[in-house]
Amino acid sequence: MTTTPTTTSTDAPTHEDYQRVRGLTEALAAPLTPEDQTVQSMPDVSPTKWHRAHVTWFFETFVLGPNVTGYEPFHPAYGYLFNSYYEAVGKRHPRPDRGLVTRPGAAEIGDYRRCVDTAMVDLLAGEVDDEVADLVELGLHHEQQHQELLLMDIKHVLSTNPTEPAYLDLPLAPVGPLRDLGWVDHPGGLVDVGHTGDGFAFDNEGPRHSAWLEPFALADRPVSNGEWLSFIEDGGYRRPDLWLSDGWNAVNADEATAPLYWRWSDGAWTEFTLAGAVPLDPGRPVAHVSYYEADAFARWADARLPTESEWEAVARGRPVEGRNLDLGRLRPETGPPGDLGLFGDVWEWTSSAYLPYPGFRPAAGAVGEYNGKFMVGQHVLRGGSCATPVGHLRPTYRNFFPPGAQWAFSGLRLARDLEVSR
Repeated sequence: MTTTPTTTSTDAPTHEDYQRVRGLTEALAAPLTPEDQTVQSMPDVSPTKWHRAHVTWFFETFVLGPNVTGYEPFHPAYGYLFNSYYEAVGKRHPRPDRGLVTRPGAAEIGDYRRCVDTAMVDLLAGEVDDEVADLVELGLHHEQQHQELLLMDIKHVLSTNPTEPAYLDLPLAPVGPLRDLGWVDHPGGLVDVGHTGDGFAFDNEGPRHSAWLEPFALADRPVSNGEWLSFIEDGGYRRPDLWLSDGWNAVNADEATAPLYWRWSDGAWTEFTLAGAVPLDPGRPVAHVSYYEADAFARWADARLPTESEWEAVARGRPVEGRNLDLGRLRPETGPPGDLGLFGDVWEWTSSAYLPYPGFRPAAGAVGEYNGKFMVGQHVLRGGSCATPVGHLRPTYRNFFPPGAQWAFSGLRLARDLEVSR
């Protein structure tokens, strides 16, 4: 996940924009008990109350502190407890130990948020210069990222509870029969990749540059649960010929036989969701698979994963619309014919390593720390998911995770080469 802007929108964020984004974070936390908000179920997961505090710390540290005369931090220890990766700002509490911090509690984090919100609304009610407006916009997009992380993380937390509790009661109706897989052909050639500079973007989305593509086709929907079942039944998790070496080692070390939240019980598959454990729906896109799993499936399907440039070439110019964060759904779906579903449902693994674009330079100062130093050992995902906030996506958006990560809302879309005469 990224946190540094290179461009911003022409309209500065208002206090209404600020309150809308901040309010959604609290709405996402509202179904959870204080105990729910404290648990850390693995090192990559952060407690809900930590997410709520960290995004607040961001506004306090980068906006209020430098720009409000006489502003005093809410608590002297919070800069240590709720800093994430900003080494230039100061020391930080170890990430794997966030769940050990029982105090401050969830209610005290609420007090912290209200105090910072009051100061931020006062600031935004007056005139702010472009630099402050840029930081506020960055902070809001940063918080939207953490809204998705909050849902990813609490899903993992609740999945470790033997009673498999639901985050919310959600509709369980199946999405209907799976439509046949189709393909969108692309002629290849020289294409422009990266953000144009019009509107907000994170720094890893640029600079804009050219890339050469051979003719290819991209599937018109993500891979489904039903198709993944066929992979399993054909011995997909037991065939070393399908797997990258590191992936095969990971599968064997974890004794993996299915995606992260699938369970085999009483002769049938169930899937743990934010609505609790439900019967596996073959028509929904498969989710919570690693890059290693996605790559193995693509090889089994006699296809491949797209590069991120291929994905962007198909997505560019299409409406940025999809099934994103909706508290009445929170599960990926497959749309009707003609609906490619590029900007929702599941993040889609690409074959592209997360590396800097030609000419990339990290932004100056502490807010530039997060992105560039993570451009190693990770792979790019494109699109968005059922947990991505509405209005947060672009065709150029580059999400990234390590290849073994499964707890994101990550799936895949197949690609294949097109034969051409030379």
